[in-house]
Amino acid sequence: MTSSAVPPASPSASPDASVLDLAPVVPVVVLHDAADAVPLARALVAGGLPAIEVTLRTPAALASIRAMAAEVPDAVVGAGTVISPEHVRDTVDAGARFLVSPGWTDALLEAMKASGVPFLPGVSTTSEVVALLERGVREMKFFPAEAAGGTAYLKALSAPLPQARFCPTGGISLASAPSYLALPNVGCVGGSWMVPSDAVAAKDWDRVARLAAEAAALAG
Repeated sequence: MTSSAVPPASPSASPDASVLDLAPVVPVVVLHDAADAVPLARALVAGGLPAIEVTLRTPAALASIRAMAAEVPDAVVGAGTVISPEHVRDTVDAGARFLVSPGWTDALLEAMKASGVPFLPGVSTTSEVVALLERGVREMKFFPAEAAGGTAYLKALSAPLPQARFCPTGGISLASAPSYLALPNVGCVGGSWMVPSDAVAAKDWDRVARLAAEAAALAG
């Protein structure tokens, strides 16, 4: 298994599938109540977005990952905002099947490599990309995408560094996502527009599923 291949947990997940190839959009989820985790994950999967990044920004994150992993087998649940080896250990123990970091250090990278699950370390500069390529990592998160140069920056990277592939995240919307997905070095984008906070608060899972379906249709 490569560093980016997703370990299978259900018939829908191939052992050779890359995180970047599971869906055109990876929902970036912030949950304040773990009771919302399972219905939210089911709505996203129903809409066609199986890869779900649960960020470690709230006390409910680990319990949310654990619940999704246990009760929604068709979801490929990952952990975001991973910034320490302890985060790596705790999220993998909770059932995370991929890891996403906003940036990286050698210690964090080594922990992610040793975890046995795929990972997307965050980059925002050319030097960081080259440093990861030097360490054998070819798939990365580009963050914060819009603030760090957006599609123009990624397009500029594609000529000298064609071996690097990205999941841009940060400020991306349904309207701007297609311009990222059209780039040859972009496999998917991360975004939160399909999980608006008011829909989650209202437990409007039908709305989440509809928004997820709109995002999943970007693959066409």
